[in-house]
Amino acid sequence: MEDLDTLVLRTALHWHAQSLPVILVTVARTWGSSPRPPGSLMAINGRGETVGSVSGGCIEDDLIYRIREEGVQVVCAGNLPLVLRYGISADQAHRFGLPCGGTVELVLEPVSALSRLDELLLACEQRRSIERTLDLLTGQVELRTGQRDGLPQLDEHKLITYLGPQARIIVIGASDLSRYLCQFALSLGFEVIVCDPREEYRASWQLPGVVVSDDMPDDLILRLQPDTRTAVIALTHDPKLDDLALIDALQSPAFYVGAIGSRRNSEQRRERLRTHFDIAEPALQALHGPAGLYIASKTPVEIALSIMAEIVAVKNGISQPQTTAVVVGKTLYESPS
Repeated sequence: MEDLDTLVLRTALHWHAQSLPVILVTVARTWGSSPRPPGSLMAINGRGETVGSVSGGCIEDDLIYRIREEGVQVVCAGNLPLVLRYGISADQAHRFGLPCGGTVELVLEPVSALSRLDELLLACEQRRSIERTLDLLTGQVELRTGQRDGLPQLDEHKLITYLGPQARIIVIGASDLSRYLCQFALSLGFEVIVCDPREEYRASWQLPGVVVSDDMPDDLILRLQPDTRTAVIALTHDPKLDDLALIDALQSPAFYVGAIGSRRNSEQRRERLRTHFDIAEPALQALHGPAGLYIASKTPVEIALSIMAEIVAVKNGISQPQTTAVVVGKTLYESPS
């Protein structure tokens, strides 16, 4: 399953290829509470069809009405970008469903060859981070290598946005637990890869949208080169497989590296990695093990939810002690194991 940004770009390109007029809408700035953060994307074609979102729905309704009634060429006069602000007054906030009087500033960009969406989409698929600069006076777009995350920058002349690779998760082990974890990850817009060299485990394991690899875990990690948008989670309980993945993943820029197991097994794993593979102490401390947030999980689906919640929290910049890791929760609420 594609993440929402990729889906918006791909759909906008598809509509444009069908000779439909298309507007790409970007949330450039917000003040107060707003349903969608800066950088959110939406595309609308001349028929009023949409993909993505910029609010809870009311602003979309207004944009659809404008485009259906006036047409893309009128809304974006001269085929040039337009800046719109919603929610300045209390009346507008109520009308457009903006909570607490929030304000949203949008940039409407008519899609054309100048938009370079095909190049932008290709860069995202190749896991390259891009800084995109839209000239508001001409509609010209400049693309350059940049950071993946960052707030858009808008002034009277240009809009700068940052786009890049889809969040990715590499799961070591094909099991019931990994199946539930992959289902959660897919619904959250992650690219998902499952690695298990054991044929008997792979034989009955399949899930639409998931790539299944028979590589040895260390070979796969070295081939994929985890980046700052990649999480690696080891789920086999087999040190011969889990440790192989962790050795290389812990020395990569992956934003999350974790493994399941009891507290005792997790400490034994750290000692193996420290003693036999010379993994540096900061990397060992960054290893999430036992993986997951404490929710007193018992079943495979609950454990998968716990792990996926921790991965999303780390991806979004939330870390301990703002969350309760499994190891902390078990120490506080359960008997030692």
